[in-house]
Amino acid sequence: MATTKTLDDLFLDTLKDIYYAEKQILKTLPKMARAAQSEEGKAGFLQHRDETQGQIDRLEQVFEILGKPARGKTCEAIQGIIAEGEEIMEEFKGSPALDAGLISSAQAVEHYEIARYGTLIAWADQLGLKQAVPLLQANLQEEEATDQKLTQLAKASANAKATKAA
Repeated sequence: MATTKTLDDLFLDTLKDIYYAEKQILKTLPKMARAAQSEEGKAGFLQHRDETQGQIDRLEQVFEILGKPARGKTCEAIQGIIAEGEEIMEEFKGSPALDAGLISSAQAVEHYEIARYGTLIAWADQLGLKQAVPLLQANLQEEEATDQKLTQLAKASANAKATKAA
């Protein structure tokens, strides 16, 4: 007889998903920093790498609160988003549109993370996981701030550079 899945199960499953995603992002950010043409872009990707490590640490605290081992679950969505970013790095290498493409890829990642953290916060609240909520909110706030920085960088320079012929 199959066991009935609950919100607790869904919360843990989604936590494993975002944990896996953050670990993949941590590996990808240095590649994006190396590929970026602008110094602001390079610095931004490296700064977010450091933030991502902090986010992973907070997720590990959430696993601890649940009394579960910190383990990821393969996240097809983040793998696809990262693959698209790698494709942009390859196809637009050396072009004036590269940084705009990198920013676009990074924002796709941020938007995925924002969606996941928003959901996890709502579920943690529903499940009475009061210690988990501020940890997840801290991650969400960092992701939203990064998304805003990326938008500013795109508007300030990357998009304009991308419209010029090499």
